[in-house]
Amino acid sequence: MEQRPKRAKPMPTATAMRILAAAEEQFAAKGLAGARTDEIAAAARANKAMLYYYFGDKRRLHRTVLENLFQQLRSGISSEPGAAESPRERLRAITVAYFDFLAAHPNYPRLMQREAMAATKNVDWIVREYLRPLHAQLSRAIAEGIEARELRRVDPKQAAITILGMVTSYFAAAPILSRIAGRDLLSAEAIRGRKDALLDFMEHGLLAGNKGCR
Repeated sequence: MEQRPKRAKPMPTATAMRILAAAEEQFAAKGLAGARTDEIAAAARANKAMLYYYFGDKRRLHRTVLENLFQQLRSGISSEPGAAESPRERLRAITVAYFDFLAAHPNYPRLMQREAMAATKNVDWIVREYLRPLHAQLSRAIAEGIEARELRRVDPKQAAITILGMVTSYFAAAPILSRIAGRDLLSAEAIRGRKDALLDFMEHGLLAGNKGCR
């Protein structure tokens, strides 16, 4: 069984939060092996001793960066559906919450790509505690939408993977896609346009009664 590292000390201070933000940037750019604690401390305008006081060591700091991001993701998508909320509305809300999270956290795709490529133990708890529950929420909303005849009959798990992939790949590939499009696809205007296009594509692909639906 995986041994979870000791949690870092509580982080109520502005110094600790600056260290965490600087570490996120450094780990996204250079990975765990390449990032240096002295550079993180300098970027955070903090004494390196404070980094060790709050986070213990570089590996724990890295873990805290990831946990901080995923806790924000979970808080954004874990609200209970309202009594009048339909499965279709819940599916849309979960998708929008995930999209907005990635839009607000541009380091997330790079951090996840590094974890996936390195196949670290972090991948296990990230999948178990955060990504699998997110996939389950999407799948459940789709299955309930099919049962309610709001959505056409599809494989809910496959459709959930498609939605996650459409959202994640846009932000992960934005630097290259921006060159293809000839404009910054991470600008506020481009992100708004992408969200609208994604929701339109998703809903017309899933709505019951669309031409070509089974």
